[in-house]
Amino acid sequence: MNISVSEELVAKSHADAVLRLTMNRAAARNALSTAMMTALQRALDGAAEDDSRAILLAAEGSAFCAGHDLKEMTALRSEPDRGRAAFEAIFAQCSKLMQTIVRHPKPVIAQVQGIATAAGCQLVASCDLAIASETAYFATPGVNIGLFCSTPMVALSRNVSRKEAMEMLLTGEMISAERAREIGLVNRAVPAAQLESETMQLAQLIASKPRATVKIGKEAFYRQLEMSLSDAYDYASRAMTENMLHAESTEGICAFLEKREPQWPE
Repeated sequence: MNISVSEELVAKSHADAVLRLTMNRAAARNALSTAMMTALQRALDGAAEDDSRAILLAAEGSAFCAGHDLKEMTALRSEPDRGRAAFEAIFAQCSKLMQTIVRHPKPVIAQVQGIATAAGCQLVASCDLAIASETAYFATPGVNIGLFCSTPMVALSRNVSRKEAMEMLLTGEMISAERAREIGLVNRAVPAAQLESETMQLAQLIASKPRATVKIGKEAFYRQLEMSLSDAYDYASRAMTENMLHAESTEGICAFLEKREPQWPE
């Protein structure tokens, strides 16, 4: 039987309204090879139109994601242009993947069981929410090998303060899951034995919320961040008007006033 790239590298499973995408390249610490990024991109694109209401991003093995596949990239230096075209394509592909997560109509939650370094840390930072095992560690260590983590910096600097981001980027040192929680890189750091249940519980809670309302809210959250205060309020007011006119708002407000549970339209 032929197995697609996405089925080989990204396993899919459903639990109620939650879609779990599991990176399945444990031997390579789930490094973001071009094939892995293609598999994730396909899975996320497909999830935009399926019946799930939340996406859980997990990984097999001891590492969540060790960043780009440096062996694959090093081999490209033998090209006549020393790999320039291929490197540009890889970083563009990675940037598209990270933006897909941010712009995805459904919330994406990272379940981080091990190290998340370089582009792996970027992957965590790009997700809407993240829960980490207390045994997980995070780093942007490119400075240690002469390759500054410039693209991971984009996601990192949008999650934590400038000085926290710069310390991670300039030192390349690992930080603990608890430290990642303190600076806002992850939402929670939990015992390893509770990681899966805690993450699924959060995903199912979010999945229980009205679909269109969550979609409108997620898009509005990220768009207003890039605006001036005045423009952000103007945009958010338009988003709330759109939301107010949706059937979900009609049902939700009526249910609240009538002191009953809402029956969300599909």
